[in-house]
Amino acid sequence: MNTHAYTHSVAESHHVFLNLLTLKFYCLPDNYEIVDSSLDDIKYVLNPTFTSEHIKQLDSSNKLSRAIDGTLYLPGIVGLNNIKANDYCNVVLQALSHVTPLRDFFLREINYARVKRPPGDSSFLLVQRFGELMRKLCNPRNFKAHVSPHEMLQAVVLWSKKKFQFTEQGDPIDFLSWFLNALHLALNGTKKPDSSVIYRTFLGSMRIHSRKIPPVELEDGQRAALQLTDEYKSSTQTTTSPFLYLTCDLPPPPLFKDEIMENIIPQVNLYTLLTKFNNENEKEYKTYKENFLKRFEITKLPPYLILYIKRFTKNTFFIEKNPTIVNFPVKNVDFGDILTPEIKAKHKNTVYDLVANIVHDGEPTKGTYRVHVLHKGTGKWYEMQDLHVTDILPQMITLTEAYIQIYELKTDAPSSNNS
Repeated sequence: MNTHAYTHSVAESHHVFLNLLTLKFYCLPDNYEIVDSSLDDIKYVLNPTFTSEHIKQLDSSNKLSRAIDGTLYLPGIVGLNNIKANDYCNVVLQALSHVTPLRDFFLREINYARVKRPPGDSSFLLVQRFGELMRKLCNPRNFKAHVSPHEMLQAVVLWSKKKFQFTEQGDPIDFLSWFLNALHLALNGTKKPDSSVIYRTFLGSMRIHSRKIPPVELEDGQRAALQLTDEYKSSTQTTTSPFLYLTCDLPPPPLFKDEIMENIIPQVNLYTLLTKFNNENEKEYKTYKENFLKRFEITKLPPYLILYIKRFTKNTFFIEKNPTIVNFPVKNVDFGDILTPEIKAKHKNTVYDLVANIVHDGEPTKGTYRVHVLHKGTGKWYEMQDLHVTDILPQMITLTEAYIQIYELKTDAPSSNNS
């Protein structure tokens, strides 16, 4: 009798209330439970459930669902509200919802219901909210053709200690990196590659070969002489490093525009960017005291490979954006071309298809984000920008300023070394 619901029922003559924890309906102020099958749809919208058989059919079904207002939509292809400035989160959440093993894991609450966390640890709230969002995005009985990520974002703000907020624009790659690691730890993940669904899906490994180079202050002759000394000859060090995504560096844009085609946009091939990881090309890295040349050698490709195309250069005074267009195929990308023959022989397959493509539009600090996702059941691509969902031709995707991409390993294609 002392609850807000009871007071509201008496003051406003609103009598039917739902307990969000038990999903039971009550009539107030009389306080008796209402049992009526016509209310089941409301319960299902709040907490959709999926059978194993239903989940297996998600990637092959092209069946449309109908919202209350008559709008037709494909489950999984629904918009997300932009509360204020959370489009950088929305695109990441939409992209991850189309990573099949991750989606399937979170659609079944039983998969993570038994995960134990220390008393007072709220990190598991992140897991629960992400699971709820996945189920709502794939719900075939939604009332509307869009979903609110509000509860999910509240968990993000809480667990990130306000590093990521939905009132300020952020960077999707920072959010993606934090989010994957936070989910991994919340699921009791360890350093072992198979310790969580996050690592089983995205974790790859590489060897990094580093060697010191003489300081830039020396003249060329002095640098060459110093490089011949035993200290520099024996300075190469090799470390093994796991990764959840690969950072691809864009070549610097031309300083001067073409006088005939004034607004010409520079372009680069994806395979050119990937040569950074072929164990042949060296890249210089500077520290406060020393300079290093590093070579990157991929030793294991994950089932889902995330590429981060580094478009922004940040310094103390400003953020500069590189507008270079990356030319990439959406199908049959063979990442085996950057592996050494020894490493490539250990992979049964190295051919991937694109499943998600996050794009940045506009100025570095004022731009917006959108995402392209592949619906496997129809074979069509869709563009999502918050509530706006439209289909798009795959040829148009390759003309955008791609920022983050997720590639899926093809299970039916042998690697080129076996063909």
